[in-house]
Amino acid sequence: VQLQASGGGLVQAGGSLRLSCATSGRTFSSYSLGWFRQAPGKEREFVAAISRSGGVTYYADSVKGRFTISRDFVKNMVYLQMNSLKPEDTAVYYCAADGGPAATMSNREHGLDYWGKGTLVTVSS
Repeated sequence: VQLQASGGGLVQAGGSLRLSCATSGRTFSSYSLGWFRQAPGKEREFVAAISRSGGVTYYADSVKGRFTISRDFVKNMVYLQMNSLKPEDTAVYYCAADGGPAATMSNREHGLDYWGKGTLVTVSS
């Protein structure tokens, strides 16, 4: 599985961005999908995950209520809609795919199956 994230950019605080992650392969529905981010000088952290069916989602407390993860089974894409952005959301955002459950992606970061290259999100104050 290959992953390619896009959609990052510069946005003012309070604004919105939608990140996209294109996936390759014919086994899209076999993988849980997630988003992680790494801010300058910090470790990479979990942001959101979505189950194989798309029916269950998980979020970090810091983004709950502001970010929404979704997946498109026709286009084989995963999205992260980010609203009410804050300067502390500034980071490189990465998408990941894994054969395990979405519920545990947040604490299995170092063991996830596939990672895409990141896309930079900068939120100005």
